[in-house]
Amino acid sequence: MNEALTTEHRTAARAPAEIREEQPLIEDHALIGDLGTAALVTRGGRIDWLCLPRFDSPACFTALLGTTEHGHWTIAPRVEIRKTQRRYRPETLILETEWTTEHGTVRIIDFMPPHQEYPSVIRIVEGIEGEVPMRSSLRARFGYGQVLPRVDTSGELTTISAGPDALYLSGDLTASAQPVSSDFVVRRGDRVSFVLTWRPSHLPPPRPLAAALAERETMRYWTEWSSRIRAPKQYRDLIVRSLITLKACTYEPTGGIVAAPTTSLPEQMGGERNWDYRFCWLRDASLTLLSFQRAGMGNEARQFGQWLRRAIAGDPRQIQIMYGIAGERRLTEQNLDWLPGYGDSRPVHVGNGAYDQFQLDVFGEVAAAFLTQSRLMEEVPPDAERAVSGIAEVVMTSWRRQDRGIWEMRGPDRSFTGSKISAWFALDCCVKIARERGFDVPIEHWEKERDAIFDEIMTRGFDKERGCFTQYYGSKEMDASLLPIAFVDMLPSDDPRVIGTVEAVEKDLLKNGFVLRYVTTGHVDGLEGEEGAFLACSFWLVRAYVRIGRRADAEKLFDRLVSLCNDVGLLAEEYDPVGKRHLGNFPQAFSHLALIQAAYDLAERPAEMTLH
Repeated sequence: MNEALTTEHRTAARAPAEIREEQPLIEDHALIGDLGTAALVTRGGRIDWLCLPRFDSPACFTALLGTTEHGHWTIAPRVEIRKTQRRYRPETLILETEWTTEHGTVRIIDFMPPHQEYPSVIRIVEGIEGEVPMRSSLRARFGYGQVLPRVDTSGELTTISAGPDALYLSGDLTASAQPVSSDFVVRRGDRVSFVLTWRPSHLPPPRPLAAALAERETMRYWTEWSSRIRAPKQYRDLIVRSLITLKACTYEPTGGIVAAPTTSLPEQMGGERNWDYRFCWLRDASLTLLSFQRAGMGNEARQFGQWLRRAIAGDPRQIQIMYGIAGERRLTEQNLDWLPGYGDSRPVHVGNGAYDQFQLDVFGEVAAAFLTQSRLMEEVPPDAERAVSGIAEVVMTSWRRQDRGIWEMRGPDRSFTGSKISAWFALDCCVKIARERGFDVPIEHWEKERDAIFDEIMTRGFDKERGCFTQYYGSKEMDASLLPIAFVDMLPSDDPRVIGTVEAVEKDLLKNGFVLRYVTTGHVDGLEGEEGAFLACSFWLVRAYVRIGRRADAEKLFDRLVSLCNDVGLLAEEYDPVGKRHLGNFPQAFSHLALIQAAYDLAERPAEMTLH
């Protein structure tokens, strides 16, 4: 810290008034992470969500789903903020927030250094102009805001502990009281550092990290990683930010990727459509592999391929749609009834009861990922033939089954047309892999079954009266999961059935300029209420437009969609075009995956079509 920071400016407040911030919009958050867990930071300098030590651990800052009483860490000016500016340092995950006040300008640098033994959050306050009075207020509540910890201060180190968890706060200021709080003043050129580290409570305190050194090492890690990304110039910033976000959602010890680092952010304000997304969906892992492959990131693509092969284990019949970040199979769902939820949206879930659903579409994404990985490797792994054969056999024996569809419906099983398209796509990919690699497998049998799926889709999934495919056999409704018919090469892109389906999605699901997943009013999903426009589906429509030759429409919709990215380039799961706000868990891997694929499709004709 700058020596000009005098004792007068280092005053530790014993119990200052709580720093207040109205519940921020979902899109008012930015993400920091260390490839093991992640935190959300608001424009007002509040960390209101952090799970330690893993993405799926109980949160110690849970104000996102409740109030500041449920845990937060806020560093902000003690005077009125006139202007706020934020950015990530170019091609990194280091967040900079700059506030202008009547007293001067101050900047806070937030990041989590990767590859540490235990996770740490580092916050550095820099004086830019004038003298700005600041306050750091830290209120930790373990167990998703339920457990009040013990706080002990000894010298420069404050220990916050309860049960198996301990947080250690160190830095340039001493701190005391509960909530742990400090008032201080920063002048131009000052740097005041705070380091918060988690460690199991039965172990001795960790050696504090040197904030400046960790900042340099974190900067070097992300810039070197991003420099390997191959992206078209006109979309590079969008693609790089999305790929960094995907990387930040990766649990590096296993290679699994969480769908989002949050739980229970609502799809409808005040509604019940609130789910825990801190798990690894096979769909997301497969699409992440394909995205990294298109970006020229072969090592990352291979990493996700290895995670997929471990996930299917010895018997593809036991494949689940999702797993825990270390491969856990049982993800029991429960409600945290002491939390009021974001915007009073209840229930607040941990765990996800959809883990044991049967979803036929998963096999299409996994087979597509295997095809991509096969083409990346000079030699395929010894278990590759067995894995591909297993996928093909499972699809052939199960494609006639009804399922819950790609959207994990909580209603009855149905013959969803999108699922059948995925089954066709899975066998088509398996056939291609087997032929290209010379596998000793019954290819002709696979082709015959693939053709049988095609015939049934054309007979039962197509509505001749409407001239389009429909949500499930015998229905009249549309579903955005039908859009991939335009880019999986099941039919030529200029086929009237493809064009008719795209136009029917426009007619039924394109509302206020964005695409809904499906119409919820018929309760096809077994839930009450409505939801916002699903951003990934809107990006699929961009890709469909490209395929059917509507280039101008594709570019117009893409521009509209990327304008929804918040000030640091992040997207949630859904968007409310009426309330003009983001909805759902944040940031959402699926949205960024779809953005990446749409950007590459617009920039160049893709060499390999993907399912979603």
